[in-house]
Amino acid sequence: MDVSPDVAQKRYARWLAWGTRLGLALLVLGFIAYILGLAPHVPIERLPALWQRPASELLEHSGLQPGWHWASLVHRSDMLVIATIGFLASCSIASLVAVIPAFARNRENVFVVICILQVAVLLLAASGLFAGGH
Repeated sequence: MDVSPDVAQKRYARWLAWGTRLGLALLVLGFIAYILGLAPHVPIERLPALWQRPASELLEHSGLQPGWHWASLVHRSDMLVIATIGFLASCSIASLVAVIPAFARNRENVFVVICILQVAVLLLAASGLFAGGH
């Protein structure tokens, strides 16, 4: 069964478009909740003072820890905004996974391997396993 290159391109574009639309909608909602002061972890009034500090002090004064600790606070409006930014950054991962079957059906194994490697690299980068300085 031959699958034209258009199929993979259109599938990638469709997944990316829907992911970014959803992400942007969530980002706007989370930002509005944060601006309205709905259960933030760090009140907006404290931000200017915290932004002047080195990262280690900012984390200490805001009660956060490095890495994925913020994910446990996603119920807070400011952390919801951070989670949404993470969702937007990961939209390309879902899009890559979505095109793998189209490439496989067309026996374009090089593209299948490239997509798998890209997904692996992106997931490893997001995991923080190779983060320096912690």
